[in-house]
Amino acid sequence: MTVSAPTEPMLPPRRRPWGILVLVGVVLAVIGYLAFSSVGNALVYYLTPTELLARGDAAVGETVRLGGQVAIGSVSGPATDLAFVLTDGDASIPVHSTVAPTRSFREGSGAVVEGALGSDGVFEATQVIVKHDENYEAPAPGDVPSDQVIDPGEDP
Repeated sequence: MTVSAPTEPMLPPRRRPWGILVLVGVVLAVIGYLAFSSVGNALVYYLTPTELLARGDAAVGETVRLGGQVAIGSVSGPATDLAFVLTDGDASIPVHSTVAPTRSFREGSGAVVEGALGSDGVFEATQVIVKHDENYEAPAPGDVPSDQVIDPGEDP
């Protein structure tokens, strides 16, 4: 009887982790696509008065968003028949809106309006979006937020 030397068990050939690398690559590609496609839908683009006026006659009747500062002393009329001027410092465009803006709308503040420029040079707004300061300060305990303060001479 011959005793043979113990043989080592046969190990399977070493596989490279290509399958795992491909799977990780596909997952990263899907996550990247979803992230960047969602960012594009969330952005709000608008033209300044200078950019809109530079389009000339092509701008008339085109639905766009127009952004700028509400010119001091330009706001007139009730909220449902509002007229004001948007400016970017170089150019100004009169705006008319039958849609009431938010309570934070005021002269000197930023605003974005959506609508179309008429042939008379007045921008007819179908939506007024007031730009706000991104610095939020919570009211002190017991204080009323500033946009909730009621003038004593005003009916609640």
